[in-house]
Amino acid sequence: MAIKVLVVDDSSFFRRRVSEIVNQDPELEVIATASNGAEAVKMTADLNPQVITMDIEMPVMDGITAVREIMAKCPTPILMFSSLTHDGAKATLDALDAGALDFLPKRFEDIATNKDEAILLLQQRVKALGRRRIFRPITRPSVAPVTPRPTTGSAVGNATTPVQSASAPVRSSPLSSIRASGKQYKLLLIGTSTGGPVALQKVLTQFPANYPHPILLIQHMPAAFTPAFASRLNGLCKIEVKEAANGDILRPGCAYLAPGGMQMMVERAGVTGRIKVLAGSAEMNYKPCVDITFASASKAYGGDVLAVVLTGMGADGREGARMLKAAGATIWAQDEASCVVYGMPQAVASTGIATQSISLDNMAESILKESARG
Repeated sequence: MAIKVLVVDDSSFFRRRVSEIVNQDPELEVIATASNGAEAVKMTADLNPQVITMDIEMPVMDGITAVREIMAKCPTPILMFSSLTHDGAKATLDALDAGALDFLPKRFEDIATNKDEAILLLQQRVKALGRRRIFRPITRPSVAPVTPRPTTGSAVGNATTPVQSASAPVRSSPLSSIRASGKQYKLLLIGTSTGGPVALQKVLTQFPANYPHPILLIQHMPAAFTPAFASRLNGLCKIEVKEAANGDILRPGCAYLAPGGMQMMVERAGVTGRIKVLAGSAEMNYKPCVDITFASASKAYGGDVLAVVLTGMGADGREGARMLKAAGATIWAQDEASCVVYGMPQAVASTGIATQSISLDNMAESILKESARG
């Protein structure tokens, strides 16, 4: 049965174009369109769509207000469309805080190399949200060893996109059963994509100001968004959060967010680490790319790394995590039940690269336990 989609935008042209693209996929069906947030709230209650695409700036009721009302009355996965501007980035982050799960630029061709890729990208994002087995977040503590499972999905270029399994989640064990390994680390890495802004905020706001290690954050995000996202995290967190710049010296208790549209690498500079920010190859599917940062950390820090793969579409991070594991690093994945899209975490879990599958609710506490110096 096709995934039912509600398209919301004040532009009749954009409503029509998005509807055409969505309906091209036999697994998707636009069941209605709305021209403002108020109509969207009513149609969501009446029609029960499985996914909503939502504009931000609309008359009568804007997209952010509509997201809040929909999430309060009838929670539904929402994909936001945003302009690639500073104000657009701030508004999109507000929409994610309100409950939206993902976003694309209003001109989604801007993050694709050709028209066909842009069409496929939109269709994949909508399907990924529509396939969520459980929408309402699970707050029950959940930490369990990973059991390898086969990966399924579609592909864009060289990027495999696993989707959530319809099977029951891995049986959970209490957080109290997890004991710190006693291993000494020098660096924390966190890679994520779809659902990542909210997940990173949830994790990082629980870190104390004296967190003992530098943190590298790799979030798939356009260049216009990363300065606003780093600034928002810095205002919410006790640790310092900044957009990474070429030549930054790594400091404990500071998180460095990979700049959108660029690649972030790390190298050793004596006893400390230094960040390199590069344009990277035009053929790369992701800018920034989790694999590239993870791979550079495996060479610079070897096994002295704790790497965490959070919610996200695709398999970015799997090969870099494989290199880290071979060097002796510790790899964790977010569990299926708490992911927006169980793609990237599944890629490292199903292959046995990750040693633990941990719920988002318990991730910060687990990291703090494991990061504590012996």
